[in-house]
Amino acid sequence: MTSKIIRYVILIAMGILWLLPIYLLLANASKLTSEYSGSNLWAPGNFPALVSNIVDVFTTTDVPSGLFITVIYAVIAPFIAVILGAAVGYAVIALKLKHGFFWFFVIFCGTVFPLQLMVIPLFAAYSQVGLFDTAVGMILIYSVVCLPFSAFVMRNFFAGIAESVFEAAVVDGAKPWRIFTQIYLPMSRSALVVVFILQATWVWNDFLLALILTQSSEIRPVMPMLQALQSVQGGGSAFTVLLTAALLVSIPTALLFGLSQKYFQRGLALGQY
Repeated sequence: MTSKIIRYVILIAMGILWLLPIYLLLANASKLTSEYSGSNLWAPGNFPALVSNIVDVFTTTDVPSGLFITVIYAVIAPFIAVILGAAVGYAVIALKLKHGFFWFFVIFCGTVFPLQLMVIPLFAAYSQVGLFDTAVGMILIYSVVCLPFSAFVMRNFFAGIAESVFEAAVVDGAKPWRIFTQIYLPMSRSALVVVFILQATWVWNDFLLALILTQSSEIRPVMPMLQALQSVQGGGSAFTVLLTAALLVSIPTALLFGLSQKYFQRGLALGQY
């Protein structure tokens, strides 16, 4: 009984510590400019002030355009990476591709080198081929960066599916493409959702690639826009607008996790077949 109480106390304390930054963000984003000061950071805000700050974000900053283009990146690029990763895992495990582990290792090596080492070559290459500051270029690089992790997870998941599933489908006359699209992909729905959520969250929160490979407000994702907004307004009269923008940017990923929680919990049990 004592250990159970201690466990709950520790969990509650950790939860409070985890939620404190969120409270500070929400409380100060819900204040007017005249109400914000370093002496009342912990004081709660009010709903009318939050609405006013939201209006200011959408009327006085480039954050709305950044949100729109970031949604496109965070949906299309992870989707491409998840499908390609599933295809890699299927080819290596089910089709037993010749030298499959070698090709899988080559793809997985994309996670070995940090992005900081590749931004200068990427910038130079993108500038030469006309992909710099383009939506196609950002979708391409995000898909490539997300692919190794997707392939790793899907390979491990497919390794847990009994070989008899593939053999039975072959006996029934199904072609490899049909087996992949109508059997393996539906069986791995939960794993696909988990990988998509994780990769979409990474794309949404990316700052480095977005800062280096984009320039215009129509193409640049939202995170560099927040940084630019802070460099101009940080500590100034519109600091509450910056906090409100940060709050708005945080909402989509939180909703994504909340709405897909069922699939996320199932997908954590990889190799369940």
